[in-house]
Amino acid sequence: MMRKSIPFLFVASVLLFFGCNSAQQLYKKGVKQMRAGRYQPAIDYFSKAKAKNPGFKPLEVNSAIASSYWRSNRIREAEPFYKDAIAAGNREDSVKFNYAYALKANGKYPEAQAAFQDYMKSAKSLRLRALAKRELENLPEIDKIAGQKTFYEVRNMGGINTPAAEFSPVLQGDNMVFTASRKDRVYESNGLGLVGLYKAKLNDSASLKNPELFSDKVFDANVNEGTPTFSKDGRFMIFARGNLGGRTRGAKDMDLYISYFRDNQWTTPEIMLISDPEAWDAQPTLSTDGKTLYFASNRAGGLGGTDLWRATADASGRFGKPTNMGNKINTPGNDMFPYVSDDGKLYFASDGHPGLGRLDMFVATRKAGEINLYNLGVPMNSTGDDFGIVFRSPTMGYFSSNRDGGMGDDDIYLFEDKNPGYKIVNYYLAGVTVTKGAVGEQILANTKIQFLEGDKVIGETTTKDDGAFKFRVQEGKNYTIVAAKPDYLTRREGWSMSGRSIPQELLVKPITDTTFNVRVPLDPEEKGVTLVLNIYYDLDKDNIRPDAAIELDRVVQFMNDNPRISVELGSHTDARADDNYNMDLSQRRANSAVQYLVSKGIGSGRITAKGYGETVLLVKDAETEEEHQQNRRTEIRVVGVQK
Repeated sequence: MMRKSIPFLFVASVLLFFGCNSAQQLYKKGVKQMRAGRYQPAIDYFSKAKAKNPGFKPLEVNSAIASSYWRSNRIREAEPFYKDAIAAGNREDSVKFNYAYALKANGKYPEAQAAFQDYMKSAKSLRLRALAKRELENLPEIDKIAGQKTFYEVRNMGGINTPAAEFSPVLQGDNMVFTASRKDRVYESNGLGLVGLYKAKLNDSASLKNPELFSDKVFDANVNEGTPTFSKDGRFMIFARGNLGGRTRGAKDMDLYISYFRDNQWTTPEIMLISDPEAWDAQPTLSTDGKTLYFASNRAGGLGGTDLWRATADASGRFGKPTNMGNKINTPGNDMFPYVSDDGKLYFASDGHPGLGRLDMFVATRKAGEINLYNLGVPMNSTGDDFGIVFRSPTMGYFSSNRDGGMGDDDIYLFEDKNPGYKIVNYYLAGVTVTKGAVGEQILANTKIQFLEGDKVIGETTTKDDGAFKFRVQEGKNYTIVAAKPDYLTRREGWSMSGRSIPQELLVKPITDTTFNVRVPLDPEEKGVTLVLNIYYDLDKDNIRPDAAIELDRVVQFMNDNPRISVELGSHTDARADDNYNMDLSQRRANSAVQYLVSKGIGSGRITAKGYGETVLLVKDAETEEEHQQNRRTEIRVVGVQK
C-alpha cells in the first residue's frame, strides 16, 4: 500500500508546486499593475492567483485586493478583503482604519463603531487617528439623520443609465448634460470606459435612452472629462479634464478648462490659470450671478482630502486667486461636488460631516452671518455615494448615486419634494420704456417689446402711453427684453431670475405674488450715442481674447438690430507705456475689433477703427491691475444714420 501511494503523493506535490508557481506569477503581475496605478487589472490578477491557490499568501493577496479597491474609490467592495487580510495577520495602521471605514460605507454601523474603537487602541498615524475620532463622533448622529422627516420622492431615471457610470447632471436649456463612462479607452483604475460629456433632451424619452455626444470640439478620447458648469447666458462652459488614474512619470492630474460657445459650436478648451498643475482640480460650479466659481481641489492649504474652494471674477471676467471655504464647510475628509441653487444656497457632498455612508449631500445656508449645515436625509442620501445635485425647479431636480438597486455603477436619479406645506410664489417682471428728454427721463410710448427665453419669443406686446409692459417669469430662468421703436436704437436687455427666489422660510402665505421692476432706456437713432463695451485686452496685446469675442458678438447683434447705423470702434490703453506706443497699440486693437466684426458679416463700410491711446482714461491714477484693465477698453459710438 505504501509503495502504491508514493507515485500519487509525488504527482500531488508536483501539481501543488506548479499551482503555487502559477499563483506566484499572477501575484507578481498584479503587484506590477498596482504599482502603476492600474487597479482593475491588478485586482484581476490577484483574484486569479487566489482562485488558482486559495492558500497562497492570504495576507498579501487579500491586502492587495482591498488596497486596489480602496485606491480606485470602490470602498464598499474592499470590506471583505480587509477583513480577510486582518484575519490573516495584517496589523497595518491604514488597513485597520480602512476596514472600519468600509464597514460604515456598507451601512454596518455597530460593526464600524467597534472597528474604529479597536483601531484607536493602536493608532499610529495622527491623521488617521483624527479621522477615526471624527467618525466615532459622527456615528451616533446617523440614527437622527435617518429618522428625520423629509418629503422627498426619488426614482432612478432608467433609460439614461447603464451598468457603467452616469453622474453629475447639469441643465442647459432643455438639455441635461451629464458625465458618463462611455469612451472606448478603458480607465485602468476601475476598468470602466473613460468619462466624457453627453447630452439628452429632458422632455424626450427617446433622447434620454439614446443620449448624444455633447460636443466633438470638447471631446478627447484619451482623457477623462466631465462635471461642467455653464454661464447663465450659455456663452462659456468650465469643466474638468485629465487624470488617467495611472502613476506614470509626468502624468497630468485633473485641471479646470474653459470653452466658449461661438459660431454655434464650442471652442477648443483652454486650461484655466487658476488650476494648480500639482493638484486635482474638478467639479466647478458658478454662483447665480456668475461672478464666483466654486470647485473641489486637493491643493496645498486645504483641511483634508479634497476641499471646496472659490475664486471671484475681476472686471474682465477672469477669476482671481482661489481661497479655501473654511472649516464650517470643509473637513479632514472629502468635501466636493458644489452647486449653488437659484435661491443662493450651497449644496455639496461630503464624507467628513455626519452622514449615512460615504458621500452624503448637504445644504449650507447663511443667516445673520452664521453658516448652518443640513444633511438632506433619507431618501436623498443612502449608505452609498450620493452627490452632484441640480435643481430644475424649486421642488424637483436630479442627483447621482451608486446606491443599492441601481443599474450598475453611478446612476442619475430624479427627486421631487412633495412637502404639503410648500408655499407658491408667482413672479412677474414689470417694465417701462423710457428715453432722455429735454428735462430728464421721459416715458417712451408705442414701443414694441419682445420677451425671449433663449432664442424663443415667449411674449410680445406694444407699450401704451404709460410705456408699461409685464410678463410672467419663473425661478432660475434667463430672459432677454428686446425693445424697438422707429427712430430709436433697438435695445436688448438681459434679465435673470437666478438668485432672486424668495426662501421658503420667509414666506407666510400659501400663495405670494412678487413683481420685479425694470426700466428699459432707448437712445435716439442719431450721431454721438456712445456705448461702453466690456472688451478688454491683455497687457501689450492686440489680439481678441475669447471673453472679448463674446462681447463683440453682442456688437454684431446690435449692428444687426440697427441696420441703418454706422459706428466708430474706439480703443483705449492704460498709461503704462509712452504716448506714441500706446497710440499705435490702441489703433491695432481697434483694427482687430473691426476685423472681427467684418468676419461676422458686418459691412466694412459701417465700421471705423479709431485708436485713442491713453488720452481718455477712465481711472486716471490707476494702481491695481483691475483699474488698468478698465482703461484697456473699447467703446462704440454712432457716427452715422442712413435715412
